[in-house]
Amino acid sequence: MRVLVTGGAGYIGTVLCEHLLQAGHHPVVLDRFFWGRGPLEHLAVERISGDLREMREAWLDGIDAVMHLGGLSNDPTAEYNAEANWQMNAVATERLVALCKQRKIQRFTFASSASVYDTETSATTLDRTPAECDEATTLAPRGPYSLSKVHAERAILDAADEHFAPVVFRQGTVFGWSSRMRFDLVVNTFIKDAVVNRKLYLHGGGWMWRPLVDVSDVARIHVIALDAPLERIGGQVFNVLEENYQIRELAMLVAGSFAVKNMRIDLVETPLPPGIVRNYRVSNAKLSKVLNFTPSTGVLESIENMIAKLPAAIDELAHPRHYNVRWMSLLEEIHESQRDFKTIY
Repeated sequence: MRVLVTGGAGYIGTVLCEHLLQAGHHPVVLDRFFWGRGPLEHLAVERISGDLREMREAWLDGIDAVMHLGGLSNDPTAEYNAEANWQMNAVATERLVALCKQRKIQRFTFASSASVYDTETSATTLDRTPAECDEATTLAPRGPYSLSKVHAERAILDAADEHFAPVVFRQGTVFGWSSRMRFDLVVNTFIKDAVVNRKLYLHGGGWMWRPLVDVSDVARIHVIALDAPLERIGGQVFNVLEENYQIRELAMLVAGSFAVKNMRIDLVETPLPPGIVRNYRVSNAKLSKVLNFTPSTGVLESIENMIAKLPAAIDELAHPRHYNVRWMSLLEEIHESQRDFKTIY
C-alpha cells in the first residue's frame, strides 16, 4: 500500500517508516521537517514538506491508507504553545479526516496517547496502586495535550462509517532508539542522565505509574492495522503498552544495566515538580484479544540497545535537537518574533 505518514520524520514516524518498508509498503512522509531531514536519510521514502494546519487534498493523491502521527507529542511541548498544539492536534485532525472521507480512504490509524487516562496526583494524595484503565474508562483529561487528543479521538470516531474505518491507538509512554532520537522521555532520559550525571532523579520518590511501550512495538501495531479486517478495527480504540511500570522501577532497571558495565549510578529522591504529574495504569487486554498482538520488547532489552547505540560524545547527548521544548526555544531565539517562529514551528 501507499501510506501517508503524517509526522513521518519524527521520533515514532521514522521507525514506522522503516517497518512499513520492511513489510513491502510505500511510505509517503508528510512533515514540516522541524527536526531536519537527517533522520530519514537512510530510507527510500517520498517526502512532502508541508504543515498539517494547511492540509491539501492533493497530498492524498494515490494514497491507500493514512497513519496520523503528526502534531505536538507530550505535555511540555503542548504547554509551550497551547494554541499551536490545539491547531495541530485537534483542528488539523478534523480537516485530515474530512479529506480522507472525501477521497474514500478507508484505512486510517491515529497515534493517540494513554495520557487521556488522567489521574490527579500530588505528594500527599499519590495512589501507589491505581486501578488499570481500559478503553471503556471515562476520560477526564487535564492540560492542553490530553484535551487535544481526546478532541481528535472523538472527531475521528464520530466520522467512522461503512466507508471510513479508523482505529485509535492510545499509546503508552514510548521509549527506545530512533534515528530521530529523543532524550526527554522517561526511560531515554534516565539513560542520558546516567551517562552525563551518574545520577537519576526520582521526583516524588518515583512512585508514579506509567504504561510503557517500545517505539518498535508502536510501529508494529500500526503496520498490523493495514492488514487487519476492517470489521474488527474500524471505529475501535486500543491501548498499546508492553507493561505498567513505576518510575522508581525504571530507574532501578537503568541503574542495574549500567552496574553490569561497572558504572555506579546513584538514585536521588527530589520533590514533585509543579504542573501536571500523571499516575495511572492501563490494560492492553483488548489489543491482545482482538488483534492478537501484545508488545514484547521489554525495558531491559531496549535499555541495552540504547546504551549500545549512544553517541560517543557526551556533548551530542545534550544537543537541543533531542529535546522538544529546548529545540523549540532555540528556534524561537533564532527567529526574532513569535510570528516568524510559527512560520517554522
